[in-house]
Amino acid sequence: MADAPTDLDEVLRALSHPDRRAFVAACRDGARAAGELAELSELSLATVSEHLKVLRKSGLLVLEKRGRFWFYRTDAAVVEWAAKEVARLVEKPVSI
Repeated sequence: MADAPTDLDEVLRALSHPDRRAFVAACRDGARAAGELAELSELSLATVSEHLKVLRKSGLLVLEKRGRFWFYRTDAAVVEWAAKEVARLVEKPVSI
């Protein structure tokens, strides 16, 4: 994780869509191309690209260039950070 995310809201918004959650899960065990991810859903490549942009902005996915091709992989550290932040909500009362 290059930079620790500071906006849990942004990460949770990114995870609020079922297709985006599926893309994060699909890229967890290995990098995938956008076309591969589009094949996993019923969405157009353009729509998948918009979802991937949201996931990259949140830090959940990282874009890597390999030769002429671009691949997405899940940043496990961001997922773990978000999970810990959410877990903290049930561990202790939150002051408002």
